[in-house]
Amino acid sequence: MQIKKTNVSDTKVSLSVSADQDFMDRVKTHTLKHLGAKHVKLPGFRDGKAPLALIEKNVDASLLQSEFLEEAINRLYVETVKVENLKPIGQPEVNLKKFVPFTELQVEINQDVIGPVTLPDYKKIKKPLPTTQITDEDIDGVMETLKRRMADKKEVDRAAKNGDEAVINFFGTDSKGAPVSGADGKDFPLVLGSNTFIPGFEPEIIGMKSGDEKTFNIVFPKDYQVAALQSKKVTFKVSLTLLSELIEPKVDSEFAAKAGPFKTVKELKEDIRRQLGQERQNDNLRAYENELIQEIADKSKVELPEKLIDEQVQRAEEEERRNLAYRGQTWQEHLEQEGVTEDEHRARQRDPAKLNVKASLVLSEIAERENIAVTPEELEIRVQILKGQYADPAMQTELDKSENRNELISRMLTEKTIARLVEYAQN
Repeated sequence: MQIKKTNVSDTKVSLSVSADQDFMDRVKTHTLKHLGAKHVKLPGFRDGKAPLALIEKNVDASLLQSEFLEEAINRLYVETVKVENLKPIGQPEVNLKKFVPFTELQVEINQDVIGPVTLPDYKKIKKPLPTTQITDEDIDGVMETLKRRMADKKEVDRAAKNGDEAVINFFGTDSKGAPVSGADGKDFPLVLGSNTFIPGFEPEIIGMKSGDEKTFNIVFPKDYQVAALQSKKVTFKVSLTLLSELIEPKVDSEFAAKAGPFKTVKELKEDIRRQLGQERQNDNLRAYENELIQEIADKSKVELPEKLIDEQVQRAEEEERRNLAYRGQTWQEHLEQEGVTEDEHRARQRDPAKLNVKASLVLSEIAERENIAVTPEELEIRVQILKGQYADPAMQTELDKSENRNELISRMLTEKTIARLVEYAQN
């Protein structure tokens, strides 16, 4: 087999591949055996046991050439990728340049590939793990939340004040009187003074009584999570349907017992400290890993294939669509809420996609250099653990599909590579 490779770019190659006679003979033998077993019935011979010369005389010539070409081109592609140590992306474009039946074969292969990845000396990148501290104020905050959650509600007929729960209906419109997507709600319970709503909204409710209606303007913060509402002036019409005074319980052993399997307030607070510590430690570790990967990626050099970026953008959009559907919101409603067109939304996703693709390629290169792999035993253990988490037989069956197992292998490989990098950063 002769291969002539041309680098069209850092992420695309063109290969002219010519097969030798030994290759042609091997493929022809394989094809005749395959066709003999399926299409040729000769008296005196069992299926697939007739001499190849007899099979060739009795098989349709065009069928033989067609099957031969398909098998030969597939094998040429696989062997070429292996010989040239390519990392292909997507399907190749294969053009048949020359074919003399069973003696000459030349093809041209155009293939998107992952280009060379230049890594920094990642073993020398040191980064201390962040410390995890839980203060008394943190615990007090959780206790306040528990007290509100466990409080008794007493309906009152008076003006609303901080600490009350007001059940409200609200409807927001813009300067032209048009409804603002995402700025409406019905039977919404709001604890006044909790600062969980739009800044400036809760003080407007103070002083209202059950049955009251009120109209007021709110300017959304410039850093509001919904881009379309940032710094936007919205007119709200609010009706208060129910006002309740929250009678918080006394913090004692009875309170602790209602909050969980605790005999004393001290036990409850110790458990809160433990859980907060674990949550914060996990959050800190994830943030630490992301920062470490980002630092290594920033110091790496790699040409990003547009195809991979496009695929990443598409995956992110598909996941976003699924999340919206779960929340009962349509894609069009989401775009209107964000104040962008579909093309603008997709363009906005490209920079995060580039970062994700680069990090993924860098981690893949490190895994290869470090000879990190996932053994069949490790995969089987993870599959069995996941199966134990799902009672649904259909979900368990999904885990046995090859595509899902491959995705799981990829995830486990990433986890092991990140763990190796964290180890280097700590030693």
